[in-house]
Amino acid sequence: MTKDMDRNITMMISYTDNMASPPLYRDLRQPPFYVIVHLYCIGLGEFCQAYFISVLFGGFVMEYVGFSDKQRRYLLGSLDAWLNVAEGGKRAGKNVVNVLGFAMAVEGSSERLHLVAGVTKSCALLNVLDCNGFGLRRFFEGRSYFGKYEGRDALVVQTAVGEKVVVVEGGGRASDAARIKGASFGCVYLTEVNEMHPGFFFEAMDRTIASVGRKVFLDLNAKPPGHWFYREFLDFQVKAGDGVNYGHFTIFDNLAVSVERREEVLASYDKGSGWYKRDILGLREGGVGGIYVGFGKANEELGIRNEELKYRYMSVGVDVGGRDATVATLVGVTVCGQLHLVDGFYHRQGDGDGMTHEVYVRMLGEKIGQWCERFDSLAFSGAVFCESAEKMFRASLVRELRGRGLGTQVHPSYKRDGVLDRIRLFAMLVQQGRFFVAGHLKEWISAFYEARWCEKARERGDWVRVDDGSYSVDCLDSAEYGAVPFKKILIRG
Repeated sequence: MTKDMDRNITMMISYTDNMASPPLYRDLRQPPFYVIVHLYCIGLGEFCQAYFISVLFGGFVMEYVGFSDKQRRYLLGSLDAWLNVAEGGKRAGKNVVNVLGFAMAVEGSSERLHLVAGVTKSCALLNVLDCNGFGLRRFFEGRSYFGKYEGRDALVVQTAVGEKVVVVEGGGRASDAARIKGASFGCVYLTEVNEMHPGFFFEAMDRTIASVGRKVFLDLNAKPPGHWFYREFLDFQVKAGDGVNYGHFTIFDNLAVSVERREEVLASYDKGSGWYKRDILGLREGGVGGIYVGFGKANEELGIRNEELKYRYMSVGVDVGGRDATVATLVGVTVCGQLHLVDGFYHRQGDGDGMTHEVYVRMLGEKIGQWCERFDSLAFSGAVFCESAEKMFRASLVRELRGRGLGTQVHPSYKRDGVLDRIRLFAMLVQQGRFFVAGHLKEWISAFYEARWCEKARERGDWVRVDDGSYSVDCLDSAEYGAVPFKKILIRG
């Protein structure tokens, strides 16, 4: 077989009512199906490739440039895996291979209801249903229509095993999760998943629990390593490895981009820039608009060594949440002018969990008492700097500490110089290599990775952090409250 034959795949993908259902249609788990898929994935011939797709979709011919070896392995892995994640750079063909895998899963699923979602509904329509002409609409052409299902936009598909309904939703807001509550989906495809609101993402995952042979397909461009999607979901799943099919793709894996065109495009990139590493190589670098440029693994080296460190000054910064998180950060300044986030308390308020200010005061009192036992510099000369607007909370915390026999002073946080001044202080310490975070403070680490400027505010000349729930601004506020009282000392170094 020639190289050209291998790269020019003929795929049979239409459906006709009078076509007899192939025997493999009924049970995609039969060994003959594996044989055909294996032949396709290693590219042993144009006939085998065409027959594989025709078994699933039947009918007319569509030309496609083909898949790279890495994409073929990923597609083969999707047959057995419940979770399929395509991550990497831009123009890497992640959507094309995931859409095909998802279409196969829907085709053979015993469930009727399925879900496609993006950060917005238009994103889901563009990336999955259209996909530059290789989306679900094309795969199911001639036997599907786009309409409504229970008031929701949906692609309704006729298959040899019954009607399938693919609901299309947007998931960029916390309120979007309500639109899928109560449903049970067999297959789910979430495109640009790390741009979604965490609440929608986890709700979508939960909606597959009861399905038979559930299948989840996710695609994403690389984000900073502390992003919530890695921290709260993907890192654990990949480490567990059971039923997980993970693929990392770049433009070099996309055969639809010719070598000549690729080299022309890449010539416009600075190979050492974060832009190239993030968008082309698909590495988990800091994003555009990142505030704490240079924050990385080196800043997490504090680890368990904090028990051995002798701090010149220590304090606790407290940010009081309503429906957001309540956070306390133990801050230490070393004799050599380094700023350390040593330990912390983090709790996100949930509906109906019984958390009140009184409960938080007791929990913080206990935590601060533990820190005072560990660190003399906090017990004898340290102080607590609590959000200035919370006068009643501060008064309650003072009573709680005195009841525990602690003389630690509680002051309102310093906000006179504004948020921007606090941000500049931390950015300076990061750049100078004088800022470290204990490795177990995952929420704080994620916040420093993810913190970015609000572009709309920048256009108006304002420098404001994004505060949309995609990362914990509360952790940043808490750390700043604890550190700002030592601003002059830290600037002197």
